[in-house]
Amino acid sequence: MKKVLVLCGGFSKERDISMVTGRACAAALKDAGYDTYTIDVDRTLPEKLRQINPDVCFNALHGPYGEDGSVQGLLNIMGIPYTHSGVGTSSIAMDKIKTKAIARQHGIHVVEDQLIDYATYKSMEMPFPYVLKPVNDGSSIATYIFRTPDAEKLSEQAWTYNTHAMMERYIKGRELTVTVFMNKPVTVTEIIPSTDHQFYNFQAKYDTDGSLHSLPADISDKAFNTCMENALTMHELLGCRGISRSDFILDENTGNIFFLEINTQPGMTPTSLVPEQLAWAGISFTQLVSLLVDEATIDVL
Repeated sequence: MKKVLVLCGGFSKERDISMVTGRACAAALKDAGYDTYTIDVDRTLPEKLRQINPDVCFNALHGPYGEDGSVQGLLNIMGIPYTHSGVGTSSIAMDKIKTKAIARQHGIHVVEDQLIDYATYKSMEMPFPYVLKPVNDGSSIATYIFRTPDAEKLSEQAWTYNTHAMMERYIKGRELTVTVFMNKPVTVTEIIPSTDHQFYNFQAKYDTDGSLHSLPADISDKAFNTCMENALTMHELLGCRGISRSDFILDENTGNIFFLEINTQPGMTPTSLVPEQLAWAGISFTQLVSLLVDEATIDVL
């Protein structure tokens, strides 16, 4: 029986969501017949890996250290196969600026952005409306929309980004997402935040009634195909393994599709988009995690 160690929790702002993902994946792996262990990742991880000696690590971590290539590098060194993407892919995909630059170089529409620090932010004339978001955090943590010139800027205390943040032009439109699983795009989901939320923010993602999901999305064939093709292109360009989820915005004024970001460690909670899309495609959650374990590997240097 294959021994699988689920890595979850960790150090990031997304640790609570990672714990939910980890518990769900561990339960499904047990149902699939794997000898399953779960740990909340801390700085004793190397010692625990030696003690448990797993055949595969299931990476259920979100955010820095778990999603940016750090834990992947450790597992490469220790020779332990792991699910999801490797070091280089994870590092690039975690950086929204770098990922969008790659998309732009390959003809995929992206929203104009600028990398700014707090001093620049406080002194510059802002191009309203705009979005402020972290360069390398997920779950829409610390993401803000400023719609009018009289909107008050963030205080220095509210500037929770490491050093720099990404400022994007705000596009009013429809939020769309595509899962790529085993190198095939699954479908397009439209995410409709509840009236309590301005956009698909952290609360909308994880509250049970935070948003509605329409799948397949009721959009034009052209828009649908563009999302599917661009999601697969980004998955392949970055060298993603197993699974990824790409997010888009459909501009309601022009009809253009804009790529926003790619997630190499998408959530696997009861309200998450990936399990929902795979279930629509006829793949159960147990099958999903089992297939990811089957594809587990280390980077070949």
